[in-house]
Order: sequence, then C-alpha cells, then structure tokens
Amino acid sequence: MDIILLERIEKLGFMGDIVKVKDGYARNYLLPQKKALRNTKENRAIFEARRVELEALNLKRREEAQEIAKRAEGMSILMIRQASEGGQLYGSVTARDITDALKSEGLTVSRQQIQLHHPIKDLGNHEIRISLHPEVVVTVSVAIARTEEEARARAADLLESAEAAELADAHELEAEALIHEDEDEHAPEGLSTDL
Repeated sequence: MDIILLERIEKLGFMGDIVKVKDGYARNYLLPQKKALRNTKENRAIFEARRVELEALNLKRREEAQEIAKRAEGMSILMIRQASEGGQLYGSVTARDITDALKSEGLTVSRQQIQLHHPIKDLGNHEIRISLHPEVVVTVSVAIARTEEEARARAADLLESAEAAELADAHELEAEALIHEDEDEHAPEGLSTDL
C-alpha cells in the first residue's frame, strides 16, 4: 500500500514522502496512529493544505524532545536486582522497569520510546537508547547490580578501564607518529611514503 508519511519514521522516510509498505503495517499501525495517510489524490491535497501546520507541530515536538535529551544525556540509572552467582538475573529488566526508574529520576518517557530489543537478563552496565522524537535519540546508562556497593565498584572499574583505553589510544597515536617520522627520514630523496 502506498502511503503519505505525516512525520519522520525511522527506516521508512521523512514527512511528506510517499512510500510503499505492507498493508498490515499501514492498517494496524501507521494509519490508526495518525502517522500516515493513504496515498490518494484527495489525501495529497489535504496533506499539502496542512503541511505548514504539521511542520510547525513537528518542530515544536522536536524542541521539547531536545530539552528532555539535554537532561537525560549522560544519565546513569542504578537498578538493584537479585541474581545468581554467575550474574544471571532472577527475572529480567524490561522497558517498563527502565521507564519506572527514569520516572523516579524525574524523566518521564513512555515504554514505546525505549529501544530495548530484548529484556536484560544479566548484571552489569548496559547502554539503552531512548527515541524521544524520530530525530532525537539519547543514550542512558543502566547499571544493574545486586547491591549499591557492587554497583559503585563496577562504576569505578568501568571508569578506570575507560581511562586506560584513552591512555592506550594516546600511546598508539604517538607511536604511529614516530613511525611515520622515521619512515620519512629514511625514504630516498624524491620519494614520499605518504599515500
């Protein structure tokens, strides 16, 4: 079925694009959620008449999402859960659990905005993407531990490993620079080692 998109939809297109989708996706999701219109001559005329209004509404929603993204960027959430000695959770952490944790931190998002492909079933730090708007996506860190002390220890280890990785990258760049300097010095005149 050909449809006219009323907003940007990831992996599908931008507002005003005419795209072909499966009938079930259009009938069961896009049309009832008012995210698209059937591609007919009448609907194209209706869309063009409302285009300015729709673009203004989209801009307002995007600005609101960007304000929320500023507050959420770099946010870290701690969740205490029971787990086995091997680190497997008794149960799992779902989008609903993450939504509740974000709400307790003062950030209100819906379950549908959390991009979690499958429930989290093990301890550790997990990066979760939150789609606040089709054009605004923010990443939040979720630390799952048995106790708060364990979570602090994991966070400290994570910070140390990140600092060590940065230091290793810096040393690697210095070594590459020295190698290139050495190659340039030993190259025959008139030849360059640069590609």
